[in-house]
Amino acid sequence: MSSRDTVLAAVRAALGAREVDAERVRREADALLGDLDAIRPALPAGSLADAFAARVTTPKVAATVERIGDAAELPAAVKRYLDAKGLAPSVALQPAAVLRAMDWAGIECHDRIAPDEPVVVGVARWGIAETGSLVFHSGADTPILANFLPLHHVVLLHARDIVAHLEDYAAAAAALPVPRNAILITGASGTTDIEGTLVLGAHGPRFLHVVIAGG
Repeated sequence: MSSRDTVLAAVRAALGAREVDAERVRREADALLGDLDAIRPALPAGSLADAFAARVTTPKVAATVERIGDAAELPAAVKRYLDAKGLAPSVALQPAAVLRAMDWAGIECHDRIAPDEPVVVGVARWGIAETGSLVFHSGADTPILANFLPLHHVVLLHARDIVAHLEDYAAAAAALPVPRNAILITGASGTTDIEGTLVLGAHGPRFLHVVIAGG
């Protein structure tokens, strides 16, 4: 008998003989799934963009938000962020067509993402209002290191791409080819592993700034 079998046998012995009514479990699961609105967390009043912004700026998520009317205003929003943080007008740009087509006059843009990259500007595929999460699917125009290497991560999110709940993202993604990596980012990178003290930037960007266009 393997160590695994030994452990599982001990657990079963401690639990005692127990039969599971599979039909009862199925009925209970069906009852829960039959009324999803009853088990999903309620969102704040207002639009999905409002709900996302409210969630992502909570202390636990620890991100900042700016709202703009149109995606074409993103370079100006990025410049405002750089100035407010005292950063040089230089960013690594995710190689997405929607970003490359913008007018970045006054900001130096480059494709290479260095291990100590100060600022990366990207565009999220979806936002999830329930959790304040950003979704990135890896691909030729979405290098995953852009989500992990920079100190500051500035992300464009179209209001039309915000869904209410996690299940809504799963349903939308099911209609697309499966990516090699699906990355859900909820706020700045943080850990409380050491003495329960929150440290930002431990495993990824220390600062997350979301620019919501439209909505």
